Amino acid sequence: MRAFYNAVLRAEAILAGTLLLLMVGLIFAGGVARMMHSPINWTIDFATCFFAWACFLCADIAWRKDALMSIDVIKARLPEGLRRLLQIGNYLIIMAFLGVGVYAGLWLAWTSRARSFQGIPGISYSWVTMSLPVGAFLLLITTIVKLRAELRNDPIGVAASASEQG
Repeated sequence: MRAFYNAVLRAEAILAGTLLLLMVGLIFAGGVARMMHSPINWTIDFATCFFAWACFLCADIAWRKDALMSIDVIKARLPEGLRRLLQIGNYLIIMAFLGVGVYAGLWLAWTSRARSFQGIPGISYSWVTMSLPVGAFLLLITTIVKLRAELRNDPIGVAASASEQG
């Protein structure tokens, strides 16, 4: 199971990087084409779609590596037992929020399935809206791993699997 999880982490990182590069490339190509008086209107639309997906994937990568911004002024002054309890409570709140994100995102993707993406025939707007439930689900898995590590009193937690990723 751990090998599968690490493969998913590697694929997530590769996909996030690829989407960011495609986004930049599309915006650049659209700008160059516009300067040459031959605008390619769909480049910004697809770059926006790639940005939505990359945001959620990169958020999961940052969350797994504890690279998200946090303010721990109060937490740092608490005794260890209360600090752990607060951390567990935070994880539970985050999990509830992400669970709602998965549910609402799936509902949004389902209801927008018939809508075309930026008027492009044959491409459903659900391709963009699915970034929410997929990203929230990946973040939920990472949060569950972090909660499990906290409950086991494992100070390394997710960082071990993140360091294996490279």
